[in-house]
Amino acid sequence: MQQQPQTTNQTPVTPQMNHGGHELFDMHEVLSGAINVLDQYMIFRQYVQDNKLLDILDRQYNFMLSQYNVTVECFTTGQKPSQETSTYMIKEMTAPTYGLKPSQPKKPNQSLADIKDAGISGHMLGLIKTHASLLTMSAVEVTNPVVRRVLASQVQNFIEMAYEIFLYQNQKGYYQVPQLQSSDMQQMLSAFVPATGMPQMPLNNKSAALH
Repeated sequence: MQQQPQTTNQTPVTPQMNHGGHELFDMHEVLSGAINVLDQYMIFRQYVQDNKLLDILDRQYNFMLSQYNVTVECFTTGQKPSQETSTYMIKEMTAPTYGLKPSQPKKPNQSLADIKDAGISGHMLGLIKTHASLLTMSAVEVTNPVVRRVLASQVQNFIEMAYEIFLYQNQKGYYQVPQLQSSDMQQMLSAFVPATGMPQMPLNNKSAALH
């Protein structure tokens, strides 16, 4: 007697194919870029000397890893992820210091012994700013509404992380912010004024044809 194959009520979960072709290429670039940032942070960690920078690196790494997982899930399934996107908060917000102070000129490191926190934080800032741009450019090309929202929500978070690194560098004197002379600055600040009154918008061609 031939055995009948057993049947179950379970149906395999298949990804929802609600993605555009261009979107797939963009998402592969985004996710590969996210992995690169995470791997670079892991490499940087062994060279960090300042505890404050180490705290920033660890908090940003953990946040980016959680958002990477959310992005992978919604991209793979095409559906709303099981976890909500999170908001990154700067731990210590301080006012920037403006002006230039004398400092040593920069040059490439001659060996690994020359690696300092100034360079590490600069690499971190470059990675975060680059990925923020990639997320922005990709989000406007994504057709899947869930994936688009997940990418778009991360842009502000990467801006916050970049600003946190900038504030750290600024406090340490690694990233100095020059200003213009007060008269030049005032002229630049006064170069634009608000629009007043109601603009007289022209009729479009269709409206004009009806009269």
